[in-house]
Amino acid sequence: MEAIKTLLRKNFSNFTYFYRHLRGKIFVSLMLNISVGVLDGFGLAMFLPLLQMVDGKMKRGDEGGNIGFIVEWLNRFGIELTLLKVLLIIVLFFAAKGLVQYTQAVYSATLLQSFIKRIRIRNINNLTGLDYKYFITSDVGRIQNTLTGEVDRVSRAYQTYFNSFQSGVMVVVYMTFAFFVDWKFAIMVSLGGMSTNLIYRTIYKNTKGSSKKVTRESNIFQGLIIQAVANFKYLKATGRLKYYSRKLEHQVDNIEHNNLKIGVSNAIMASTREPLIIFVVSAVIFLQTTLIGSPLSVILISLLFFYRALNALMILQTSWNTFLGLSGSLSNMTSFTEELQNHQEKNAAVELKKFESEIVLEDVSFSYDKHQILSGINLRINKNETLAFVGESGSGKTTLINLLSGLFPPSSGQMLVDGVSRDSLNIGSYQNRIGYITQDPVIFNDTIYNNVTLWSEKNPENLRRFNEACQKAAIAGFISSLPEKEEGELGNNGINLSGGQKQRISIARELFKDIDILILDEATSALDSSTESEIQENLEQLKGSFTILVIAHRLSTVKNADNIVYLRSGKILRMDSFEGLVESVPDFKNMVDLQEIG
Repeated sequence: MEAIKTLLRKNFSNFTYFYRHLRGKIFVSLMLNISVGVLDGFGLAMFLPLLQMVDGKMKRGDEGGNIGFIVEWLNRFGIELTLLKVLLIIVLFFAAKGLVQYTQAVYSATLLQSFIKRIRIRNINNLTGLDYKYFITSDVGRIQNTLTGEVDRVSRAYQTYFNSFQSGVMVVVYMTFAFFVDWKFAIMVSLGGMSTNLIYRTIYKNTKGSSKKVTRESNIFQGLIIQAVANFKYLKATGRLKYYSRKLEHQVDNIEHNNLKIGVSNAIMASTREPLIIFVVSAVIFLQTTLIGSPLSVILISLLFFYRALNALMILQTSWNTFLGLSGSLSNMTSFTEELQNHQEKNAAVELKKFESEIVLEDVSFSYDKHQILSGINLRINKNETLAFVGESGSGKTTLINLLSGLFPPSSGQMLVDGVSRDSLNIGSYQNRIGYITQDPVIFNDTIYNNVTLWSEKNPENLRRFNEACQKAAIAGFISSLPEKEEGELGNNGINLSGGQKQRISIARELFKDIDILILDEATSALDSSTESEIQENLEQLKGSFTILVIAHRLSTVKNADNIVYLRSGKILRMDSFEGLVESVPDFKNMVDLQEIG
């Protein structure tokens, strides 16, 4: 049984992938495709009695091959064939074929859109639930490329795969009719047709290898583009953009080189296939008429079926080679989806509707790749307390905040939120209660309203909350001065804003949300002293209304915190008020003196 499963996985892995998304709908499409072939076959078969009429023969005999059963079947129903009746029957078969073909084409288009929609939504959901610890070590270029460019390639892979599959079905249908007409002729042409596939086997192999290389090189290219956009200002200002562009050009050359190899393979197949097939058919007709003595009328009908079969075979070969050229993307999408699914964040059942009392860390440690970052952390954070975290670079401040925000689970020890263990808590519901303001403000390329409200419906209640949040963030005056007010576009990464305006937009966004905990991660360190002071005053007004967790290098921003946690080498050295730390921790006093804070 296991051997059968392995065989199916090896030879039908692509079909299994499509089947997982579309289930039985695939077989409906194939049945419609078979119906098209059968109707077409019967329509072509009716040309046989037409030819017999020309010869003045209406009886089944040697000239009629084995397909004469159609005439007998019609005679049993009392249908005496005349020229007009034969022509009408041919028209009816092909009209029915056209109707089924239209239905099949529309159904296939619907399936394709359903397939792509499922892939996109599944990847979006997987990305939403992705474990943060896995995400920060992921290949960003691969994520970008797979979620965008690769989806289009997988779409085309689906189309070409089923074009191949359906063409194969059509080959079988037409060959069956051809065997009924003249089995000797059919066998000879079939052997010739199979020989062409042997010729193209090497091309298939080379195309598949090039496809995998295209996907790999495209992932790298997307990563380089992301970095170019993120670091554009630096590269431009230092004159290094042209050097970086050479790296991009080299990567483009790699991609296009492999795409060219695929294109050459397709060109070889397209230019040699028809001459080979015509050679095979011509040789068989010569042998049939000279050595075997088959009548030409039977050969002509058989040839009609073979023309259809060989045409389907040509489409099959072209589609299959194109599919192989896209198969690298399909493999990449399959493994990418599996990786995302295997690294989903584990969420327990307990929902946190509101943060009520305290967050407690009990003997918490955290390691990353066997490197211990935090150890023996014991900490209690009360509701609406303002707590600051200070220490030298590498002391563990950011990692501790990542733990408190639910991004990382502790390696050991436990975290309790309102008495509920993190392991029992639905982390998403906890994170819904958190606002997060970083040193680099998060600005979307959209309107001010959408940036603050995160695309909430523009109704009177949300507008009221929007204006209230902007007032508290001291950005309302700036918004009212704009011609388009809250509908003003902020541009890529807030290019139309100053640093202080970006930060105020970020603050307004968190105030618009219904949160209990506000995290400020170096929120003002990138601003000039005047702007920092203004924003700090805005944030000071929030004290006592939220549980505020602050990371800061500038000690002036944490001076008024209820308590300050001083970290060193991943451990809490002491937690006290600003004055208490100055008196009890010499290193902290030195930091204060160096920054001239009194």
